[in-house]
Amino acid sequence: MNLQVVNGVAAGAERSDRLLQATPASPLGLSGMTALVFAIACGLSVANVYFAHPLLDAIAHDFAIAPASVGIVVTVTQIGYALGLFFIVPLGDLFDRRKLIAVQAVLSAVALSAVGIAPSAAMLLTGLAVVGLLAVVVQVLVAYAADLAVPSERGRAVGTVTSGVILGILLARFVAGVVADFAGWRWVYLVSAALTLIMALVLYLILPRHEAERPRTPYPRLLGSVVLLFVQEPLLRVRAVLAMLIFASFNVLWAPLVLPLSAAPFSLSHTEIGLFGLAGVAGALGARWTGGLVDRGRGQLVTGLSLLLMMGAWLPIAFMGVSLWLLVAGIVMLDLAIQAVHVTNQSLIFSRRPHARSRLVGGYMIFYSLGSALGSIASTMTYGAMGWSGVCVLGASIGLLALLVWALTLRVGQ
Repeated sequence: MNLQVVNGVAAGAERSDRLLQATPASPLGLSGMTALVFAIACGLSVANVYFAHPLLDAIAHDFAIAPASVGIVVTVTQIGYALGLFFIVPLGDLFDRRKLIAVQAVLSAVALSAVGIAPSAAMLLTGLAVVGLLAVVVQVLVAYAADLAVPSERGRAVGTVTSGVILGILLARFVAGVVADFAGWRWVYLVSAALTLIMALVLYLILPRHEAERPRTPYPRLLGSVVLLFVQEPLLRVRAVLAMLIFASFNVLWAPLVLPLSAAPFSLSHTEIGLFGLAGVAGALGARWTGGLVDRGRGQLVTGLSLLLMMGAWLPIAFMGVSLWLLVAGIVMLDLAIQAVHVTNQSLIFSRRPHARSRLVGGYMIFYSLGSALGSIASTMTYGAMGWSGVCVLGASIGLLALLVWALTLRVGQ
């Protein structure tokens, strides 16, 4: 009996390994127009996760949430996102991605509508958690783009689509601020629900109708293979930790920023606060050249320089009381650095297991979501206890830790 159990475990491991080692179909190529549509869809989807940032003060007022605790609004969304990364994104390696993407988008529209009409904090937080859970359609699209691109242009393709992700994150703040000032914060989510339904239809019409046959694997084994990838791929482990740290730093800035800017002496409106998100567009525009450098084998160099820039960005941010132009400069530096590292991370890990890109990006982005959630709640708590100076020290410390992790793992190959 014991021998049978051992043989069964060995056979299961062997099947899982075959799942991870299967040969993918030849890439079909990704046209510029299709990449643009992917980027727009990714931008809209990820914006749903970040609309709340410039609205935290209004949401806190409507639901009587204390300023020091309002970071929970962002945190529950990121927790939902993390769950979706593990339980939903790997399905892209198993099912028809055209249908999977369309269904996720339609359900996202329903969840956004629920947030827009939420009568209580409990319904609001539940709706936001579901919005985060379904927003992982972004990662299904990124992995799909990597599959369609030819190998010599994969980094550039990932960079193009990821540009849409970063633009969505940054423009979400501006759009949310404008809509909230004119119509109230609830309409931000109701308008997004309508746009998400339109996006679902467009994607269903343009995505390839036929995909190469893939092994039919039981769902539990598919999820287990995500864990197995972390066991087998040191590069994935390193890049996942870096993702956690860089997006913790990102949210340390953006989660509490509305609080000092909306208070005296600045007393800015939601629209004016949202404009600061436009400063980070430089980061999104850097995605394409970052991907090109990775295609030429410069991934480690890009990572090291970008982490130095990320840490240094907190110096001008700390002095925003002197001039808001210093805050603008720091935002440009921070977003450019984070975007460069993020594109590099994805480009490198996608090259390791071409057949398992949905699972790779799902596992990797779990750490992104974890970092975002921890950064959001830690920064709002720090702001409540120590003010803006404490937030800046926290952000710079995370940047230093990321740089140390990179320096200590240089031996992990590209």
